Amino acid sequence: MSQLPPQLTVCAACREPLEPADNFCGRCGADLSAVPPAPDRTGPVLLRGAEDYSLAPPAGAVPAQTAQGRDGTGGTGASGRPCGGCRSGMIDKDGYCEHCGHAQPRERDHMEHESAGAAAVSDRGLRHHRNEDAYAVATAELPDGGPAVIAVVSDGVSSAARPDEASAAATATACEALTADLARGEQPREATHRAIVRAAEAVSALAAPGRPGHSERLRHENAPACTIVSAVITGDLLTIGWVGDSRAYWVPDDRSTQPARLTEDDSWAAQMVAAGLMSEAEAYADERAHAITGWLGADAYEVEPHTASYHPDRPGVVLVCSDGLWNYAESAEQMADIVPADARARPLECARRLLAHALDGGGHDNVTVAVLPFPERPHGAGSA
Repeated sequence: MSQLPPQLTVCAACREPLEPADNFCGRCGADLSAVPPAPDRTGPVLLRGAEDYSLAPPAGAVPAQTAQGRDGTGGTGASGRPCGGCRSGMIDKDGYCEHCGHAQPRERDHMEHESAGAAAVSDRGLRHHRNEDAYAVATAELPDGGPAVIAVVSDGVSSAARPDEASAAATATACEALTADLARGEQPREATHRAIVRAAEAVSALAAPGRPGHSERLRHENAPACTIVSAVITGDLLTIGWVGDSRAYWVPDDRSTQPARLTEDDSWAAQMVAAGLMSEAEAYADERAHAITGWLGADAYEVEPHTASYHPDRPGVVLVCSDGLWNYAESAEQMADIVPADARARPLECARRLLAHALDGGGHDNVTVAVLPFPERPHGAGSA
């Protein structure tokens, strides 16, 4: 296998970091033995269209997320597909063309879901080599026959092992637990707390089993980890649960009224602000701002799910998202400014617009957002 020149440490086409033995770029598939000139990146960032991807869910996702591939078979396999670049080679089991070496889009690079109660979009972004975010969306039938709309978003911790598996396990487990418990009549807040605890157990189970003669501490080193945030709408009640720095926002249809952030981060910056040691602007400008102090994983000190319930008294939308979005619209007011006026009527288009905003801002992280329209309360009903 040929070796790269020592000075070639990033791909000239997409700036992806390279290993010395790489012959092709793992992100864009460029042939590194004849590196093309870097493309002109002065133009606008283009949002990738949903039709360019196999919209398959993360492993273990709920059935509501499953999308059909363009051939109607429910997606494409890991091999036996023609290359979308050269159109003459076949794709090997690792997702690369055997002829030109072009990397093919992974199933999780871009995902979308839309149903009557919610819409969600997840994207790899412009800088990461894989999507470590995940989401799950579902609808449950309550004992009284009414619907419950459920959305869960998780952001894998990139510094941990297998963060993509952690986020997929967390969203699938939490969504399944919420669906089952709500259908049995469990109160939304208790069901949310229990679902996050179960999600934590599922992520902890991903840690490598300890070898004979080794302590349990070694099993926890660099264990898979992730954050989580969920939203449940049951009638006029909105229930939020979270651990970490994934967030939920409330954006009313009437923009003359106040939007709100519904979660408080488990992060270094939030701790500094809460302790009165720094202003919010100072804390979030610090390089330690996004160091999380709460997460799901075998190495978490103690998982303490946060839950909160709200009774919005007007129509609007609930957003649950990873920091890949809110980094570009941190405050509730900034988030409301980028939410389209027709978000409640067109939640999937709203999610796409929010993704485009993050990509236009640089797309430095994976981006995931679920949009849940909150129905207008019956006339004459008051706030709780």
